[in-house]
Amino acid sequence: MKASTLNKSGLNRLERRSIAALASVYGLRMFGLFLILPVLAIYAEQLNASPMLMGIALGIYGITQAMFQIPFGILSDRFGRKPIILLGLSIFAFGSLVAAFSTTIEGVIIGRALQGAGAIAAAVLALTSDLTRENQRTKAMAMIGMTIGFAFLLALIASPWLEFFIGVEGLFIMTAMLAVASMIVIVKVVPTPIQTRNLEVRAVPTKMLELLKNPQLIRLDAGIFILHFVLTAMFVVVPIIMLEKLGLETREHWQVYIPALIGSIVFMVPMIILSSRKHLLIKVFLAAISILLFAQVLLMRGPSSVLALTLCMFFFFWGFNLLEAMLPSMISRVAPAASKGSAMGVYNTFQFIGVFFGGLVGGLIYGNLGTSAVFVMCAFMLLLWVYLVYSAPKLRLLDSLVVVVNPQADVCCKTQLEGIEGVEEVIIIEGESTAYLKVDKDILDYDALDLLIQD
Repeated sequence: MKASTLNKSGLNRLERRSIAALASVYGLRMFGLFLILPVLAIYAEQLNASPMLMGIALGIYGITQAMFQIPFGILSDRFGRKPIILLGLSIFAFGSLVAAFSTTIEGVIIGRALQGAGAIAAAVLALTSDLTRENQRTKAMAMIGMTIGFAFLLALIASPWLEFFIGVEGLFIMTAMLAVASMIVIVKVVPTPIQTRNLEVRAVPTKMLELLKNPQLIRLDAGIFILHFVLTAMFVVVPIIMLEKLGLETREHWQVYIPALIGSIVFMVPMIILSSRKHLLIKVFLAAISILLFAQVLLMRGPSSVLALTLCMFFFFWGFNLLEAMLPSMISRVAPAASKGSAMGVYNTFQFIGVFFGGLVGGLIYGNLGTSAVFVMCAFMLLLWVYLVYSAPKLRLLDSLVVVVNPQADVCCKTQLEGIEGVEEVIIIEGESTAYLKVDKDILDYDALDLLIQD
Protein backbone atom coordinates (compact mmCIF):
# COMPACT_ATOMS: atom_id res chain seq x y z
CA MET A 1 0.00 0.00 0.00
CA LYS A 2 1.26 3.49 -0.81
CA ALA A 3 2.39 5.78 1.99
CA SER A 4 0.08 8.49 0.71
CA THR A 5 -2.94 6.28 1.35
CA LEU A 6 -1.96 4.99 4.79
CA ASN A 7 -4.74 5.26 7.38
CA LYS A 8 -7.26 6.39 4.72
CA SER A 9 -8.87 3.03 4.02
CA GLY A 10 -11.47 1.56 6.32
CA LEU A 11 -11.41 -1.25 8.84
CA ASN A 12 -12.40 -4.66 7.50
CA ARG A 13 -14.92 -6.93 9.21
CA LEU A 14 -12.33 -8.95 11.15
CA GLU A 15 -10.61 -5.80 12.38
CA ARG A 16 -13.87 -4.21 13.52
CA ARG A 17 -14.81 -7.36 15.42
CA SER A 18 -11.35 -7.71 16.99
CA ILE A 19 -11.04 -4.06 18.00
CA ALA A 20 -14.55 -3.98 19.48
CA ALA A 21 -13.85 -7.12 21.51
CA LEU A 22 -10.44 -6.03 22.76
CA ALA A 23 -11.63 -2.50 23.54
CA SER A 24 -14.48 -3.97 25.59
CA VAL A 25 -12.07 -6.27 27.47
CA TYR A 26 -9.65 -3.47 28.30
CA GLY A 27 -12.45 -1.00 28.99
CA LEU A 28 -14.29 -3.38 31.36
CA ARG A 29 -11.10 -4.01 33.32
CA MET A 30 -10.38 -0.29 33.66
CA PHE A 31 -14.03 0.36 34.49
CA GLY A 32 -13.69 -2.09 37.38
CA LEU A 33 -10.62 -0.27 38.68
CA PHE A 34 -12.11 3.21 38.28
CA LEU A 35 -15.43 2.11 39.81
CA ILE A 36 -13.86 1.96 43.25
CA LEU A 37 -12.16 5.37 43.05
CA PRO A 38 -15.07 7.65 44.15
CA VAL A 39 -16.19 5.47 47.08
CA LEU A 40 -13.11 3.74 48.50
CA ALA A 41 -12.04 6.60 50.79
CA ILE A 42 -15.42 6.58 52.56
CA TYR A 43 -15.42 2.78 52.74
CA ALA A 44 -11.91 2.84 54.25
CA GLU A 45 -13.13 5.21 56.98
CA GLN A 46 -15.91 2.73 57.77
CA LEU A 47 -13.21 0.08 58.23
CA ASN A 48 -11.47 2.43 60.71
CA ALA A 49 -8.48 2.76 58.42
CA SER A 50 -5.86 5.42 59.00
CA PRO A 51 -5.60 8.09 56.26
CA MET A 52 -2.29 6.59 55.14
CA LEU A 53 -3.78 3.10 54.71
CA MET A 54 -6.76 4.70 52.97
CA GLY A 55 -4.41 6.29 50.46
CA ILE A 56 -2.47 3.06 49.97
CA ALA A 57 -5.72 1.18 49.31
CA LEU A 58 -6.57 3.74 46.61
CA GLY A 59 -3.21 3.69 44.88
CA ILE A 60 -1.63 0.29 45.52
CA TYR A 61 -2.87 -1.15 42.23
CA GLY A 62 -0.69 1.39 40.44
CA ILE A 63 2.59 0.05 41.79
CA THR A 64 1.77 -3.61 41.02
CA GLN A 65 0.55 -2.64 37.56
CA ALA A 66 3.82 -0.79 36.95
CA MET A 67 5.77 -3.87 38.09
CA PHE A 68 3.94 -6.44 35.98
CA GLN A 69 2.89 -4.71 32.74
CA ILE A 70 6.22 -5.21 30.92
CA PRO A 71 6.83 -8.80 32.18
CA PHE A 72 3.31 -9.73 31.02
CA GLY A 73 4.08 -8.26 27.61
CA ILE A 74 7.29 -10.27 27.36
CA LEU A 75 5.49 -13.44 28.47
CA SER A 76 2.87 -12.85 25.78
CA ASP A 77 5.64 -12.86 23.16
CA ARG A 78 6.74 -16.28 24.38
CA PHE A 79 3.53 -18.06 25.38
CA GLY A 80 0.94 -16.29 23.24
CA ARG A 81 -1.25 -13.24 23.78
CA LYS A 82 -4.51 -14.89 24.77
CA PRO A 83 -3.16 -17.22 27.49
CA ILE A 84 -1.38 -14.31 29.19
CA ILE A 85 -4.44 -12.05 28.94
CA LEU A 86 -6.55 -14.81 30.48
CA LEU A 87 -3.99 -15.22 33.26
CA GLY A 88 -4.03 -11.48 33.95
CA LEU A 89 -7.83 -11.34 34.04
CA SER A 90 -7.88 -14.34 36.40
CA ILE A 91 -5.52 -12.57 38.81
CA PHE A 92 -7.62 -9.41 38.54
CA ALA A 93 -10.84 -11.31 39.30
CA PHE A 94 -9.22 -13.11 42.25
CA GLY A 95 -7.99 -9.79 43.64
CA SER A 96 -11.47 -8.31 43.31
CA LEU A 97 -12.93 -11.19 45.34
CA VAL A 98 -10.21 -10.89 47.99
CA ALA A 99 -11.10 -7.20 48.41
CA ALA A 100 -14.85 -7.95 48.40
CA PHE A 101 -14.70 -10.45 51.25
CA SER A 102 -12.12 -8.60 53.35
CA THR A 103 -13.26 -7.07 56.63
CA THR A 104 -10.07 -5.07 57.20
CA ILE A 105 -8.32 -2.38 55.21
CA GLU A 106 -5.24 -4.62 54.97
CA GLY A 107 -7.31 -7.22 53.12
CA VAL A 108 -8.65 -4.57 50.75
CA ILE A 109 -5.07 -3.43 50.07
CA ILE A 110 -4.02 -6.99 49.21
CA GLY A 111 -7.01 -7.32 46.90
CA ARG A 112 -6.26 -4.02 45.16
CA ALA A 113 -2.62 -5.03 44.75
CA LEU A 114 -3.73 -8.26 43.07
CA GLN A 115 -6.06 -6.29 40.80
CA GLY A 116 -3.10 -4.27 39.57
CA ALA A 117 -0.93 -7.38 39.21
CA GLY A 118 -3.29 -8.64 36.50
CA ALA A 119 -1.60 -6.21 34.13
CA ILE A 120 -2.88 -7.03 30.65
CA ALA A 121 -2.33 -3.68 28.92
CA ALA A 122 0.83 -4.61 26.99
CA ALA A 123 -0.57 -8.00 25.93
CA VAL A 124 -3.87 -6.48 24.78
CA LEU A 125 -2.09 -3.86 22.69
CA ALA A 126 0.21 -6.50 21.22
CA LEU A 127 -2.81 -8.64 20.31
CA THR A 128 -4.44 -5.59 18.72
CA SER A 129 -1.30 -5.14 16.65
CA ASP A 130 -1.42 -8.79 15.55
CA LEU A 131 -5.06 -8.47 14.44
CA THR A 132 -4.88 -5.21 12.49
CA ARG A 133 -3.18 -4.11 9.32
CA GLU A 134 -0.35 -1.60 9.61
CA ASN A 135 -2.40 1.18 8.04
CA GLN A 136 -5.26 0.66 10.52
CA ARG A 137 -3.22 0.28 13.71
CA THR A 138 -3.26 3.93 14.76
CA LYS A 139 -7.03 3.97 14.38
CA ALA A 140 -7.34 0.78 16.46
CA MET A 141 -5.18 2.15 19.28
CA ALA A 142 -7.16 5.39 19.30
CA MET A 143 -10.43 3.47 19.64
CA ILE A 144 -9.07 1.53 22.62
CA GLY A 145 -7.85 4.80 24.17
CA MET A 146 -11.31 6.32 23.75
CA THR A 147 -12.81 3.28 25.47
CA ILE A 148 -10.57 3.84 28.51
CA GLY A 149 -11.64 7.47 28.70
CA PHE A 150 -15.29 6.49 28.45
CA ALA A 151 -14.79 3.85 31.18
CA PHE A 152 -13.37 6.51 33.49
CA LEU A 153 -16.27 8.89 32.94
CA LEU A 154 -18.90 6.16 33.26
CA ALA A 155 -17.31 4.80 36.45
CA LEU A 156 -17.38 8.19 38.18
CA ILE A 157 -21.07 8.60 37.34
CA ALA A 158 -22.19 5.03 38.06
CA SER A 159 -20.13 4.26 41.14
CA PRO A 160 -22.11 6.28 43.74
CA TRP A 161 -25.42 4.84 42.49
CA LEU A 162 -24.17 1.27 42.42
CA GLU A 163 -22.61 1.61 45.86
CA PHE A 164 -25.98 2.62 47.29
CA PHE A 165 -27.64 -0.56 45.97
CA ILE A 166 -24.89 -3.19 46.32
CA GLY A 167 -22.27 -1.63 48.59
CA VAL A 168 -18.52 -1.47 48.02
CA GLU A 169 -18.31 -5.24 48.53
CA GLY A 170 -20.81 -5.61 45.69
CA LEU A 171 -18.73 -3.32 43.49
CA PHE A 172 -15.71 -5.55 43.96
CA ILE A 173 -17.80 -8.65 43.15
CA MET A 174 -19.12 -6.85 40.09
CA THR A 175 -15.57 -6.14 38.87
CA ALA A 176 -14.75 -9.85 39.26
CA MET A 177 -17.82 -10.72 37.16
CA LEU A 178 -16.76 -8.22 34.50
CA ALA A 179 -13.33 -9.87 34.39
CA VAL A 180 -14.94 -13.29 33.88
CA ALA A 181 -17.12 -11.84 31.10
CA SER A 182 -13.96 -10.42 29.50
CA MET A 183 -12.34 -13.85 29.61
CA ILE A 184 -15.31 -15.31 27.74
CA VAL A 185 -14.95 -12.58 25.10
CA ILE A 186 -11.25 -13.40 24.69
CA VAL A 187 -11.95 -17.11 24.23
CA LYS A 188 -15.13 -16.93 22.14
CA VAL A 189 -14.90 -13.70 20.14
CA VAL A 190 -11.28 -12.64 19.65
CA PRO A 191 -9.48 -14.53 16.84
CA THR A 192 -6.10 -16.16 17.47
CA PRO A 193 -3.67 -14.51 15.03
CA ILE A 194 -0.09 -15.11 13.97
CA GLN A 195 2.07 -13.06 16.34
CA THR A 196 4.02 -10.11 14.96
CA ARG A 197 6.99 -8.18 16.30
CA ASN A 198 5.75 -4.63 15.99
CA LEU A 199 8.02 -2.12 17.73
CA GLU A 200 5.33 0.54 17.46
CA VAL A 201 3.47 -1.42 20.16
CA ARG A 202 6.01 -3.74 21.78
CA ALA A 203 8.04 -2.38 24.72
CA VAL A 204 11.71 -3.42 24.71
CA PRO A 205 13.28 -3.12 28.21
CA THR A 206 16.72 -2.06 26.92
CA LYS A 207 15.17 0.66 24.78
CA MET A 208 13.08 1.85 27.74
CA LEU A 209 16.24 2.49 29.77
CA GLU A 210 17.72 4.48 26.89
CA LEU A 211 14.58 6.60 26.59
CA LEU A 212 14.88 7.73 30.22
CA LYS A 213 17.80 9.88 29.05
CA ASN A 214 15.69 11.72 26.46
CA PRO A 215 15.07 15.22 27.93
CA GLN A 216 11.79 15.70 26.07
CA LEU A 217 10.31 12.29 26.84
CA ILE A 218 11.30 12.28 30.51
CA ARG A 219 9.47 15.57 31.03
CA LEU A 220 6.33 14.15 29.43
CA ASP A 221 6.71 11.04 31.60
CA ALA A 222 7.03 13.26 34.68
CA GLY A 223 3.88 15.03 33.52
CA ILE A 224 1.76 11.87 33.48
CA PHE A 225 3.21 10.96 36.89
CA ILE A 226 2.08 14.33 38.27
CA LEU A 227 -1.33 14.15 36.56
CA HIS A 228 -2.22 10.80 38.13
CA PHE A 229 -0.56 11.71 41.42
CA VAL A 230 -2.93 14.67 41.64
CA LEU A 231 -5.95 12.60 40.53
CA THR A 232 -5.46 9.93 43.20
CA ALA A 233 -4.53 12.39 45.96
CA MET A 234 -7.71 14.36 45.27
CA PHE A 235 -9.89 11.28 45.52
CA VAL A 236 -8.51 10.63 48.98
CA VAL A 237 -10.32 13.75 50.18
CA VAL A 238 -13.01 14.89 47.70
CA PRO A 239 -15.51 12.10 48.58
CA ILE A 240 -14.96 12.87 52.28
CA ILE A 241 -15.61 16.58 51.70
CA MET A 242 -18.87 15.75 49.96
CA LEU A 243 -20.00 13.45 52.77
CA GLU A 244 -18.79 15.25 55.89
CA LYS A 245 -18.70 18.92 54.91
CA LEU A 246 -21.51 19.20 52.37
CA GLY A 247 -23.74 16.46 53.78
CA LEU A 248 -24.05 14.58 50.49
CA GLU A 249 -24.62 10.86 50.91
CA THR A 250 -22.60 8.68 48.57
CA ARG A 251 -25.59 8.04 46.31
CA GLU A 252 -25.93 11.83 45.84
CA HIS A 253 -22.36 12.44 44.66
CA TRP A 254 -23.61 12.32 41.06
CA GLN A 255 -24.91 15.86 41.66
CA VAL A 256 -21.28 16.98 41.55
CA TYR A 257 -19.76 14.53 39.08
CA ILE A 258 -22.29 14.58 36.23
CA PRO A 259 -22.49 18.37 35.68
CA ALA A 260 -18.73 18.72 36.15
CA LEU A 261 -17.90 15.93 33.69
CA ILE A 262 -20.38 17.02 31.02
CA GLY A 263 -19.24 20.63 31.24
CA SER A 264 -15.58 19.61 31.05
CA ILE A 265 -16.15 17.59 27.87
CA VAL A 266 -17.96 20.48 26.18
CA PHE A 267 -15.10 22.87 26.94
CA MET A 268 -12.38 20.31 26.18
CA VAL A 269 -13.35 19.62 22.56
CA PRO A 270 -12.45 23.04 21.06
CA MET A 271 -9.11 23.02 22.89
CA ILE A 272 -8.31 19.57 21.49
CA ILE A 273 -9.02 20.96 18.02
CA LEU A 274 -6.71 23.92 18.68
CA SER A 275 -3.95 21.61 19.95
CA SER A 276 -3.84 19.86 16.56
CA ARG A 277 -2.09 22.98 15.22
CA LYS A 278 1.62 22.64 15.95
CA HIS A 279 2.17 26.29 16.83
CA LEU A 280 -0.64 26.20 19.42
CA LEU A 281 0.03 22.82 21.01
CA ILE A 282 2.34 23.98 23.83
CA LYS A 283 0.09 26.95 24.57
CA VAL A 284 -2.94 24.66 24.93
CA PHE A 285 -0.84 22.24 26.98
CA LEU A 286 0.20 24.96 29.43
CA ALA A 287 -3.36 26.28 29.53
CA ALA A 288 -4.59 22.81 30.57
CA ILE A 289 -2.06 22.63 33.42
CA SER A 290 -3.08 26.14 34.47
CA ILE A 291 -6.75 25.08 34.55
CA LEU A 292 -5.81 22.19 36.85
CA LEU A 293 -3.83 24.59 39.03
CA PHE A 294 -6.77 26.99 39.21
CA ALA A 295 -8.98 24.11 40.38
CA GLN A 296 -6.55 23.41 43.23
CA VAL A 297 -6.57 27.08 44.28
CA LEU A 298 -10.37 27.04 44.41
CA LEU A 299 -10.36 23.80 46.41
CA MET A 300 -7.85 25.23 48.92
CA ARG A 301 -10.43 27.84 49.87
CA GLY A 302 -12.81 25.08 50.92
CA PRO A 303 -16.00 25.03 48.78
CA SER A 304 -18.97 25.59 51.08
CA SER A 305 -21.77 24.41 48.78
CA VAL A 306 -22.51 21.72 46.23
CA LEU A 307 -22.47 24.32 43.45
CA ALA A 308 -19.05 25.60 44.52
CA LEU A 309 -17.56 22.10 44.63
CA THR A 310 -19.14 21.29 41.26
CA LEU A 311 -17.41 24.35 39.79
CA CYS A 312 -14.07 23.23 41.27
CA MET A 313 -14.47 19.73 39.86
CA PHE A 314 -15.50 21.14 36.48
CA PHE A 315 -12.16 22.94 36.20
CA PHE A 316 -10.33 19.85 37.43
CA PHE A 317 -11.95 17.48 34.92
CA TRP A 318 -11.56 20.04 32.13
CA GLY A 319 -7.80 20.19 32.63
CA PHE A 320 -7.41 16.50 33.48
CA ASN A 321 -9.32 15.14 30.47
CA LEU A 322 -7.54 17.54 28.13
CA LEU A 323 -4.09 16.49 29.34
CA GLU A 324 -5.04 12.82 29.39
CA ALA A 325 -5.97 13.12 25.71
CA MET A 326 -2.91 15.16 24.66
CA LEU A 327 -0.06 13.37 26.41
CA PRO A 328 -0.12 9.98 24.59
CA SER A 329 -0.12 11.72 21.21
CA MET A 330 2.82 13.91 22.25
CA ILE A 331 4.75 10.86 23.48
CA SER A 332 4.24 9.02 20.17
CA ARG A 333 5.31 12.06 18.15
CA VAL A 334 8.45 12.75 20.21
CA ALA A 335 9.58 9.10 20.54
CA PRO A 336 12.42 7.99 18.21
CA ALA A 337 11.66 5.71 15.28
CA ALA A 338 10.98 2.07 16.27
CA SER A 339 10.69 3.14 19.93
CA LYS A 340 7.04 4.13 20.22
CA GLY A 341 6.09 0.94 22.07
CA SER A 342 9.00 1.33 24.48
CA ALA A 343 8.23 5.03 25.01
CA MET A 344 4.62 4.19 25.84
CA GLY A 345 5.85 1.47 28.22
CA VAL A 346 7.90 4.04 30.15
CA TYR A 347 4.98 6.48 30.04
CA ASN A 348 2.52 3.92 31.45
CA THR A 349 4.98 2.95 34.17
CA PHE A 350 5.27 6.57 35.31
CA GLN A 351 1.48 6.87 35.21
CA PHE A 352 0.92 3.86 37.48
CA ILE A 353 3.66 4.91 39.90
CA GLY A 354 1.97 8.32 40.09
CA VAL A 355 -1.29 6.60 41.10
CA PHE A 356 0.47 4.83 43.97
CA PHE A 357 2.36 7.81 45.34
CA GLY A 358 -0.66 10.08 44.94
CA GLY A 359 -2.65 7.79 47.19
CA LEU A 360 0.17 7.27 49.69
CA VAL A 361 1.27 10.90 50.03
CA GLY A 362 -2.30 12.22 49.80
CA GLY A 363 -3.32 9.96 52.68
CA LEU A 364 -0.34 10.98 54.80
CA ILE A 365 -0.93 14.69 54.29
CA TYR A 366 -4.67 14.41 54.89
CA GLY A 367 -4.09 12.51 58.12
CA ASN A 368 -1.55 15.00 59.48
CA LEU A 369 -2.52 18.37 57.99
CA GLY A 370 -6.11 18.14 56.75
CA THR A 371 -7.89 18.40 53.40
CA SER A 372 -6.66 21.87 52.37
CA ALA A 373 -3.04 20.72 52.64
CA VAL A 374 -3.71 18.01 50.07
CA PHE A 375 -4.75 20.64 47.54
CA VAL A 376 -1.71 22.78 48.42
CA MET A 377 0.51 19.77 47.68
CA CYS A 378 -1.29 19.16 44.38
CA ALA A 379 -0.82 22.81 43.42
CA PHE A 380 2.90 22.56 44.20
CA MET A 381 3.20 19.48 41.96
CA LEU A 382 1.45 21.31 39.13
CA LEU A 383 3.76 24.32 39.52
CA LEU A 384 6.67 21.89 39.23
CA TRP A 385 5.11 20.59 36.00
CA VAL A 386 4.86 24.11 34.59
CA TYR A 387 8.57 24.59 35.32
CA LEU A 388 9.41 21.31 33.57
CA VAL A 389 7.48 22.39 30.47
CA TYR A 390 9.18 25.80 30.34
CA SER A 391 12.65 24.32 30.88
CA ALA A 392 12.24 21.60 28.23
CA PRO A 393 13.99 21.72 24.85
CA LYS A 394 11.69 22.71 22.01
CA LEU A 395 9.49 19.76 21.07
CA ARG A 396 10.09 18.23 17.65
CA LEU A 397 6.65 16.89 16.85
CA LEU A 398 7.07 14.29 14.11
CA ASP A 399 4.72 11.57 12.93
CA SER A 400 5.43 7.85 12.90
CA LEU A 401 5.14 5.92 9.65
CA VAL A 402 5.69 2.19 9.20
CA VAL A 403 6.25 0.97 5.64
CA VAL A 404 7.17 -2.28 3.90
CA VAL A 405 10.55 -2.43 2.18
CA ASN A 406 12.74 -5.05 0.52
CA PRO A 407 14.53 -6.91 3.34
CA GLN A 408 17.29 -8.01 0.96
CA ALA A 409 18.39 -4.43 0.33
CA ASP A 410 17.98 -2.85 3.73
CA VAL A 411 21.19 -0.76 3.72
CA CYS A 412 20.55 0.68 0.27
CA CYS A 413 16.90 1.26 1.07
CA LYS A 414 17.74 2.98 4.37
CA THR A 415 20.00 5.44 2.57
CA GLN A 416 17.35 6.15 -0.05
CA LEU A 417 14.66 6.67 2.59
CA GLU A 418 16.89 9.06 4.54
CA GLY A 419 17.33 11.10 1.37
CA ILE A 420 13.59 11.75 0.92
CA GLU A 421 12.44 15.21 1.89
CA GLY A 422 10.51 15.16 5.17
CA VAL A 423 11.99 11.85 6.43
CA GLU A 424 13.87 12.65 9.63
CA GLU A 425 14.77 9.19 10.92
CA VAL A 426 14.82 5.62 9.54
CA ILE A 427 15.15 2.33 11.42
CA ILE A 428 15.16 -1.01 9.55
CA ILE A 429 15.56 -4.12 11.69
CA GLU A 430 18.01 -6.57 10.09
CA GLY A 431 16.22 -9.37 8.23
CA GLU A 432 12.80 -7.71 8.46
CA SER A 433 10.72 -6.05 5.75
CA THR A 434 9.49 -3.23 7.98
CA ALA A 435 10.92 0.29 8.07
CA TYR A 436 10.09 2.58 10.99
CA LEU A 437 10.12 6.24 10.01
CA LYS A 438 9.77 9.57 11.76
CA VAL A 439 8.51 12.13 9.27
CA ASP A 440 7.38 15.72 9.03
CA LYS A 441 4.13 15.27 7.11
CA ASP A 442 3.97 18.98 6.25
CA ILE A 443 6.92 18.61 3.87
CA LEU A 444 7.06 14.84 3.23
CA ASP A 445 7.58 13.86 -0.41
CA TYR A 446 4.96 11.09 -0.64
CA ASP A 447 5.64 10.40 -4.31
CA ALA A 448 9.32 9.62 -3.66
CA LEU A 449 8.38 7.47 -0.67
CA ASP A 450 5.79 5.51 -2.67
CA LEU A 451 8.47 4.43 -5.16
CA LEU A 452 10.32 2.52 -2.42
CA ILE A 453 7.35 0.72 -0.89
CA GLN A 454 6.36 -2.77 -1.93
CA ASP A 455 2.76 -3.11 -3.12
